[in-house]
Amino acid sequence: MRRDVLGHVRRGDEYLVVHRVPAKGGYWHTVAGGVEDGEEWEAAALRELREETGLAAADVEPIGGFEYVREDWEPEAGTHVTVRGFLADAEPGWEPDLNGEHDEYRWLGLDEACELIYWPEPRDLLRALA
Repeated sequence: MRRDVLGHVRRGDEYLVVHRVPAKGGYWHTVAGGVEDGEEWEAAALRELREETGLAAADVEPIGGFEYVREDWEPEAGTHVTVRGFLADAEPGWEPDLNGEHDEYRWLGLDEACELIYWPEPRDLLRALA
């Protein structure tokens, strides 16, 4: 079993969408990553946000979760994954400093962000904020 977090970032009425580098799939997503051994969910979300975007959020708000089993084409195929989503607010004017996992980002309104995010489950978590 694996535990992952999703970190959605809100800046005013815009949401951050990041593009995974082609080596990692080349799709639009949100900040995501695994929970390390002994790490709490919220701490993992804060760490992933900091590592992938440079956002030093003070806290995150839980916004739901989902479970799935990794497909045959994915690393660790057949692994059961539990995912929890979180929302962090960024200060006006803040811009991400992307790490090597992403090559582009966009700030979009909620509907546009939901349209661009590739996977349905992260999209649904974001859509539920409406």
